[in-house]
Amino acid sequence: MSSLIKLELARVLRNRKFMFFSVIYPSVIFLLASNQNGTDGKVAGTGLTVAAYVMVSMASFGALTAVLMGNSERIAKERESGWVRQLRLTPLPGRGYVLAKTASAAVVSLPSIVVVFLIAAAVRDVRLDAWQWVALTGAIWAGSLVFAALGVAIGYLASGDAVRPITMIIYFGLSILGGLWFPVSGFPRWLQDIADWLPTHAYAALGQAIEQSRAPHAKDIAVLAVSFALFTGGAAWLYRKDTLKA
Repeated sequence: MSSLIKLELARVLRNRKFMFFSVIYPSVIFLLASNQNGTDGKVAGTGLTVAAYVMVSMASFGALTAVLMGNSERIAKERESGWVRQLRLTPLPGRGYVLAKTASAAVVSLPSIVVVFLIAAAVRDVRLDAWQWVALTGAIWAGSLVFAALGVAIGYLASGDAVRPITMIIYFGLSILGGLWFPVSGFPRWLQDIADWLPTHAYAALGQAIEQSRAPHAKDIAVLAVSFALFTGGAAWLYRKDTLKA
């Protein structure tokens, strides 16, 4: 499996357009969004400044972009090209394939997180303790594994022609409803109740808890853990199902 991970990393890092999009895109949105109503204004119900709140949201969004968009489309194309069929001739189990894809995608998400943090500190004057920067990076990076597994599942669920629109719907739906673009406090009550159970909302909440110097809610950790188990299990099941069809 380690050989497959190395191969996946080499292939992704050679895709300069994807790397540029996944790293620069969230940083640009951060600069635009954090400039609304002043960077020192407080986000209701959090005690965080606009800049600090948007920083975590856009770092999470950048990681989501890297792992979800990259995995789903790449896997759908690999299925059509016959690459996956070749892998089935090896002893690699379904869970090994899923874990290799998930791990390689997570490595790609790290630059998008770091760049947002650097811009936030240099341009928007976001100041945190050293331990908070380290904890934020680790939490958002580890949390991206949930969506990397989702990307693998989508790649096996959709055909090459349908994977992009399906991924975009899920991508923007999770981002917007999960509060990565707008604070969920501005949503109607019924929509806030839905957002509370979305993995993207729990994902951003981890970072916000670190910024507030408090422990994350057990509910948010549970939502992410259950989501990871469901997405990973679903991806492995779809891999095996696709194998039987071949």
